[in-house]
Amino acid sequence: MSRNEQKAAVAHAAIRYVEDDAWIGVGTGSTADLFIDELAKIKGRIRGAVASSVRTAERLKAHGIVVEELNNLVERDLPVYVDGADEVTEHGAMIKGGGGALTREKIVAAVARRFVCIGDASKLVPVLGKFPLPVEVIPVARSYVARQLVLLGGQPAWRMGHTTEHGNWILDVSGLTILDPVALEAKIRALAGVVTVGLFAQRGADVILLGGDAGVRTLTPGR
Repeated sequence: MSRNEQKAAVAHAAIRYVEDDAWIGVGTGSTADLFIDELAKIKGRIRGAVASSVRTAERLKAHGIVVEELNNLVERDLPVYVDGADEVTEHGAMIKGGGGALTREKIVAAVARRFVCIGDASKLVPVLGKFPLPVEVIPVARSYVARQLVLLGGQPAWRMGHTTEHGNWILDVSGLTILDPVALEAKIRALAGVVTVGLFAQRGADVILLGGDAGVRTLTPGR
């Protein structure tokens, strides 16, 4: 099974976590795009979706799926959020943000009662850090935050030419072996000028769907 076929398989499998007559949070990226295509087939069953990026919102609307702003939902009104990951461990900790939508992704994930992570088998890693860790910063803080990330053992690189939907910049941090993702997430988030970090560990995945040659494998961290 090719990587694209694996992604398509997990996108299809994630539909079973969609609740009828409810809003659903939808992530950003190539695997999330395939999930949107699957969601379009059952759009009559749901109220609509909350998008984690402009790109996702446009794809949802192109399929005729209603897109609602997160601020218009009441508490506990988002049963599930489905999104991919750049890396994920069996414990549900993830690196996300390769596409630059990490801030909205993190907000929607925080609101959702269940986070379903979907990806091909290559996304599962024993330790996070091979994929560069994105850190979103306000522009004036770029150099300061970069120096602090060096002190934490990283090698930050400014993603030049990219501005986030919120007008901020991204530092991609390589050279990290993230043995304690919860602690590192807290340290980086505490730096002045950091908007958020692409470590999803304090609020990780509740369900992980991984496509492989043998089909879709389901992991449930913490159970």
